[in-house]
Amino acid sequence: MTWLTAEEALAELGTKPQTLYANVSRGRIHSKADPSDPRRSLYQESDVKRLAERHTGRRKSETVAAEAIRWGDPVLTSSISTIAAGRLLYRGQDAAELSAHATLEDTALLLWNAESFACVPASALEPASPSIRAALLALAGRVSTDLPSLGRARPALQMEACSVLSTVADALAPGPADHPLHDRLSACWGRPEAAECLRRALVVLADHELNASTFAVRVTVSTGAALSAAVLSGLATLTGPLHGSAWRSVDALAEAASTFGAEQAIRGLLLRGNRLVAFGHPLYPDGDVRASALLSSFEAPPVFRDVRQAGEEIVGEKVNVDFALAAMTAAFDLPEEAPIIIFALARTAGWLAHAMEQIESGHLIRPRARYVGPSPAEA
Repeated sequence: MTWLTAEEALAELGTKPQTLYANVSRGRIHSKADPSDPRRSLYQESDVKRLAERHTGRRKSETVAAEAIRWGDPVLTSSISTIAAGRLLYRGQDAAELSAHATLEDTALLLWNAESFACVPASALEPASPSIRAALLALAGRVSTDLPSLGRARPALQMEACSVLSTVADALAPGPADHPLHDRLSACWGRPEAAECLRRALVVLADHELNASTFAVRVTVSTGAALSAAVLSGLATLTGPLHGSAWRSVDALAEAASTFGAEQAIRGLLLRGNRLVAFGHPLYPDGDVRASALLSSFEAPPVFRDVRQAGEEIVGEKVNVDFALAAMTAAFDLPEEAPIIIFALARTAGWLAHAMEQIESGHLIRPRARYVGPSPAEA
């Protein structure tokens, strides 16, 4: 991630300082304090260049659309969640503040704009331990028999959403249906002392605007597919190493730091041209608030504290939620796949909120491709 000084940003934009500051306050340009001079600010280059190009008035519509897909302008309207001024908001409520007391069930009600929520008891034998594979299989088993979402009213969809979340919960946090999901998860892993941290993690991970898995959910359900099919799409997308499985790179960094020391491990990765996924987030220039909320609730192991201190100094970015999940897993000696299980269970609530919102919009998501292949004469 590249940052510009105020002078460089103004030269790129061709505007007055007041316009630059207005764009920062409106969230169009992300800024952070200059490490060498806290009285000055730095501005995210990609944001500045996007605004500069927009102001030229020469961009074609397909260029605008292509850039919007990559951390750019909004491509869908939503009232569910947003990241604004460094805060994650669920229907206008601060997610970090909610995590101090709310459960995932409470958060689902807020995201779904619903009045009641209840897990449905499992209808089949429960897996011996939380399993992403079991969740994928359980959802796939529902897809061919669940009703399409098209033409169904919100009350019916909300009841089915409870059922779909229960299906995922039975695979990822098997336990009594009347127990809170964070308690079920901590009991599965035999770590009752982790329950409060798990509760907080489930809340801050429940939704994150239009990320890759959520977009996959909305595309799927826009065709009229069942809610279970939409969540299956989201879960499959989440398994990618650039999304829900980013914690694996954090674990590898911590392991290298245990052997070579944090500073040497980080320098070695940077010298090999590797990106450190544990640090920074494009939507949080001043630090990932989800990571802050989680890291304040437990004591990270020494190697993670060393990695955090060395990395923030060398990289110049604060740790993100992937780092926090990996540190929490190590702190409570949770199973290796705990981060993606926590992530998937939490995000199912958000996926279902977006699925229902997309259904109500009545729109099929069908972008066009900008063809760059050979013409008929060249074939």
